[in-house]
Amino acid sequence: MKFEDKAYLISKNKYNENSSIAEFYTENNGKITGIIFGSSSKKIKNYLTIGNKFYVKYLSKSETKIGNFKVEIDEILTPFFLENNKKLLCIIACMNLIKILTVDGQHNKHIFNLIGNLFKILHNKEWIKDYIFWELEFFKIIGYDLNLKNIVSKEIINGKIIYFVESQTEKKIVPNFLIDKNYQTDKSDIFKGLKLVGDYLDKSILKPNNIIYPNARFDFINLFK
Repeated sequence: MKFEDKAYLISKNKYNENSSIAEFYTENNGKITGIIFGSSSKKIKNYLTIGNKFYVKYLSKSETKIGNFKVEIDEILTPFFLENNKKLLCIIACMNLIKILTVDGQHNKHIFNLIGNLFKILHNKEWIKDYIFWELEFFKIIGYDLNLKNIVSKEIINGKIIYFVESQTEKKIVPNFLIDKNYQTDKSDIFKGLKLVGDYLDKSILKPNNIIYPNARFDFINLFK
Protein backbone atom coordinates (compact mmCIF):
# COMPACT_ATOMS: atom_id res chain seq x y z
CA MET A 1 0.00 0.00 0.00
CA LYS A 2 1.39 3.37 -1.02
CA PHE A 3 -0.10 6.85 -1.14
CA GLU A 4 0.50 10.56 -0.66
CA ASP A 5 -2.11 12.67 1.10
CA LYS A 6 -2.90 15.58 3.37
CA ALA A 7 -3.56 14.59 6.96
CA TYR A 8 -4.14 15.74 10.53
CA LEU A 9 -2.13 14.11 13.32
CA ILE A 10 -4.62 12.62 15.80
CA SER A 11 -2.34 10.57 18.05
CA LYS A 12 1.33 9.88 18.66
CA ASN A 13 3.15 7.40 20.92
CA LYS A 14 6.81 6.58 21.38
CA TYR A 15 7.86 3.45 19.48
CA ASN A 16 11.54 3.41 20.32
CA GLU A 17 14.24 5.93 21.12
CA ASN A 18 14.10 7.57 17.71
CA SER A 19 10.68 6.70 16.32
CA SER A 20 6.96 7.10 17.02
CA ILE A 21 3.77 5.28 16.10
CA ALA A 22 1.35 7.88 14.77
CA GLU A 23 -2.25 7.98 13.63
CA PHE A 24 -3.27 10.45 10.96
CA TYR A 25 -6.70 11.23 9.61
CA THR A 26 -6.11 11.67 5.89
CA GLU A 27 -8.19 13.44 3.28
CA ASN A 28 -8.57 10.50 0.89
CA ASN A 29 -7.65 7.40 2.90
CA GLY A 30 -9.29 7.91 6.30
CA LYS A 31 -7.49 7.02 9.52
CA ILE A 32 -4.09 5.42 8.99
CA THR A 33 -1.54 4.16 11.54
CA GLY A 34 2.18 4.02 10.83
CA ILE A 35 5.69 4.54 12.12
CA ILE A 36 7.52 7.84 11.81
CA PHE A 37 11.22 7.01 11.82
CA GLY A 38 13.49 9.71 13.22
CA SER A 39 10.62 11.50 14.93
CA SER A 40 12.95 12.60 17.74
CA SER A 41 15.07 14.67 15.35
CA LYS A 42 14.87 18.44 15.68
CA LYS A 43 13.65 18.70 12.09
CA ILE A 44 10.47 16.76 12.89
CA LYS A 45 9.72 16.83 16.62
CA ASN A 46 9.28 20.60 16.83
CA TYR A 47 6.11 20.48 14.72
CA LEU A 48 4.95 16.90 15.35
CA THR A 49 2.05 18.14 17.47
CA ILE A 50 -1.40 16.57 17.65
CA GLY A 51 -3.81 18.59 15.52
CA ASN A 52 -1.24 19.95 13.09
CA LYS A 53 -1.82 19.36 9.39
CA PHE A 54 0.75 17.51 7.31
CA TYR A 55 1.60 16.30 3.88
CA VAL A 56 2.30 12.59 4.32
CA LYS A 57 3.79 9.81 2.23
CA TYR A 58 2.76 6.35 3.42
CA LEU A 59 4.33 3.04 2.46
CA SER A 60 3.40 -0.45 3.66
CA LYS A 61 4.61 -3.78 2.28
CA SER A 62 1.19 -5.32 2.82
CA GLU A 63 -2.22 -4.45 4.27
CA THR A 64 -1.54 -6.70 7.26
CA LYS A 65 1.71 -4.99 8.28
CA ILE A 66 2.13 -1.55 9.76
CA GLY A 67 3.66 0.90 7.33
CA ASN A 68 5.71 4.05 7.75
CA PHE A 69 5.18 7.74 7.18
CA LYS A 70 7.37 10.44 5.77
CA VAL A 71 5.91 13.77 6.84
CA GLU A 72 6.16 17.44 5.95
CA ILE A 73 4.31 20.16 7.82
CA ASP A 74 1.48 21.72 5.83
CA GLU A 75 -0.18 23.94 8.48
CA ILE A 76 0.84 24.72 12.05
CA LEU A 77 -2.45 24.84 13.95
CA THR A 78 -2.33 23.61 17.56
CA PRO A 79 0.66 25.66 18.80
CA PHE A 80 -1.40 28.86 18.46
CA PHE A 81 -3.48 27.63 21.42
CA LEU A 82 -0.76 26.29 23.72
CA GLU A 83 -1.35 29.09 26.24
CA ASN A 84 -5.14 28.63 26.27
CA ASN A 85 -5.81 25.55 28.37
CA LYS A 86 -9.50 25.26 27.42
CA LYS A 87 -8.85 25.40 23.69
CA LEU A 88 -5.84 23.11 23.93
CA LEU A 89 -7.84 20.48 25.85
CA CYS A 90 -10.63 20.90 23.31
CA ILE A 91 -8.24 19.98 20.49
CA ILE A 92 -6.93 16.97 22.41
CA ALA A 93 -10.46 15.79 23.25
CA CYS A 94 -11.54 16.15 19.60
CA MET A 95 -8.60 14.21 18.22
CA ASN A 96 -9.21 11.52 20.83
CA LEU A 97 -12.85 11.18 19.77
CA ILE A 98 -11.82 10.85 16.13
CA LYS A 99 -9.22 8.26 17.11
CA ILE A 100 -11.64 6.02 19.03
CA LEU A 101 -14.77 6.48 16.89
CA THR A 102 -13.42 6.07 13.35
CA VAL A 103 -12.39 2.92 11.52
CA ASP A 104 -8.91 2.42 10.08
CA GLY A 105 -8.76 2.91 6.33
CA GLN A 106 -12.37 4.02 5.99
CA HIS A 107 -12.42 7.16 3.89
CA ASN A 108 -14.71 10.00 4.97
CA LYS A 109 -13.88 13.41 3.61
CA HIS A 110 -16.58 15.02 5.78
CA ILE A 111 -14.58 14.11 8.89
CA PHE A 112 -11.39 15.47 7.36
CA ASN A 113 -13.15 18.76 6.60
CA LEU A 114 -14.71 18.82 10.05
CA ILE A 115 -11.23 18.74 11.64
CA GLY A 116 -10.31 21.79 9.59
CA ASN A 117 -13.51 23.53 10.72
CA LEU A 118 -12.56 22.92 14.36
CA PHE A 119 -9.58 25.23 14.08
CA LYS A 120 -11.74 27.93 12.49
CA ILE A 121 -14.26 27.59 15.34
CA LEU A 122 -11.54 28.09 17.95
CA HIS A 123 -11.06 31.65 16.69
CA ASN A 124 -14.74 32.52 17.19
CA LYS A 125 -15.96 34.60 20.11
CA GLU A 126 -18.53 31.95 21.09
CA TRP A 127 -16.24 29.08 20.20
CA ILE A 128 -17.38 26.69 22.93
CA LYS A 129 -21.01 27.01 21.86
CA ASP A 130 -19.95 26.32 18.26
CA TYR A 131 -17.86 23.40 19.44
CA ILE A 132 -20.85 21.65 21.00
CA PHE A 133 -22.56 21.77 17.60
CA TRP A 134 -19.28 20.51 16.10
CA GLU A 135 -19.51 17.39 18.27
CA LEU A 136 -23.14 16.83 17.28
CA GLU A 137 -22.19 17.11 13.61
CA PHE A 138 -19.37 14.60 14.10
CA PHE A 139 -21.74 12.13 15.76
CA LYS A 140 -24.19 12.58 12.89
CA ILE A 141 -21.48 11.86 10.31
CA ILE A 142 -20.54 8.58 12.00
CA GLY A 143 -24.19 7.52 12.17
CA TYR A 144 -25.47 8.81 15.52
CA ASP A 145 -27.75 11.76 14.86
CA LEU A 146 -29.09 13.38 18.04
CA ASN A 147 -31.87 15.41 16.46
CA LEU A 148 -32.97 17.27 19.57
CA LYS A 149 -35.56 19.40 17.81
CA ASN A 150 -37.55 16.27 16.99
CA ILE A 151 -37.53 14.78 20.49
CA VAL A 152 -37.82 17.70 22.92
CA SER A 153 -40.96 18.85 24.66
CA LYS A 154 -41.59 22.44 25.71
CA GLU A 155 -43.18 24.17 28.64
CA ILE A 156 -43.30 27.78 29.82
CA ILE A 157 -42.41 28.50 33.44
CA ASN A 158 -42.50 32.10 34.75
CA GLY A 159 -42.54 33.36 31.17
CA LYS A 160 -39.43 31.40 30.20
CA ILE A 161 -39.35 28.59 27.63
CA ILE A 162 -38.00 25.34 29.02
CA TYR A 163 -37.07 22.47 26.72
CA PHE A 164 -36.71 18.93 28.02
CA VAL A 165 -36.58 15.28 27.05
CA GLU A 166 -38.41 12.79 29.21
CA SER A 167 -38.20 9.03 29.63
CA GLN A 168 -39.89 6.66 32.05
CA THR A 169 -37.10 7.20 34.57
CA GLU A 170 -35.92 10.78 34.14
CA LYS A 171 -36.56 14.24 32.79
CA LYS A 172 -33.57 16.10 31.32
CA ILE A 173 -33.52 19.83 30.75
CA VAL A 174 -32.13 20.78 27.34
CA PRO A 175 -30.32 24.16 27.21
CA ASN A 176 -32.27 26.52 24.96
CA PHE A 177 -29.32 27.24 22.66
CA LEU A 178 -29.31 23.61 21.48
CA ILE A 179 -32.78 24.21 20.03
CA ASP A 180 -32.42 27.89 19.14
CA LYS A 181 -28.83 28.72 18.15
CA ASN A 182 -29.48 32.45 18.56
CA TYR A 183 -30.37 32.03 22.24
CA GLN A 184 -27.95 33.81 24.57
CA THR A 185 -25.89 31.44 26.72
CA ASP A 186 -24.07 31.67 30.01
CA LYS A 187 -21.46 29.46 31.70
CA SER A 188 -24.14 27.27 33.26
CA ASP A 189 -25.83 26.66 29.89
CA ILE A 190 -22.51 25.72 28.30
CA PHE A 191 -21.70 23.17 30.99
CA LYS A 192 -25.20 21.69 30.77
CA GLY A 193 -24.85 21.45 27.00
CA LEU A 194 -21.48 19.72 27.23
CA LYS A 195 -22.86 17.35 29.87
CA LEU A 196 -25.99 16.53 27.86
CA VAL A 197 -24.02 15.76 24.71
CA GLY A 198 -21.51 13.79 26.79
CA ASP A 199 -24.29 11.67 28.28
CA TYR A 200 -25.56 10.93 24.78
CA LEU A 201 -22.03 10.03 23.67
CA ASP A 202 -21.61 7.65 26.59
CA LYS A 203 -25.01 5.92 26.52
CA SER A 204 -25.68 5.77 22.78
CA ILE A 205 -22.21 5.46 21.23
CA LEU A 206 -19.50 4.39 23.66
CA LYS A 207 -21.18 1.83 25.93
CA PRO A 208 -22.93 -0.08 23.11
CA ASN A 209 -19.50 -0.43 21.45
CA ASN A 210 -17.65 -1.28 24.71
CA ILE A 211 -15.58 1.90 24.57
CA ILE A 212 -14.50 3.64 27.77
CA TYR A 213 -15.42 7.32 28.10
CA PRO A 214 -12.26 9.27 27.18
CA ASN A 215 -10.48 11.08 30.03
CA ALA A 216 -9.61 13.93 27.68
CA ARG A 217 -13.27 14.90 27.37
CA PHE A 218 -13.80 14.62 31.13
CA ASP A 219 -10.87 16.99 31.71
CA PHE A 220 -12.19 19.38 29.10
CA ILE A 221 -15.77 19.70 30.31
CA ASN A 222 -14.68 19.96 33.94
CA LEU A 223 -13.06 23.30 33.07
CA PHE A 224 -16.57 24.71 32.58
CA LYS A 225 -18.07 23.71 35.93
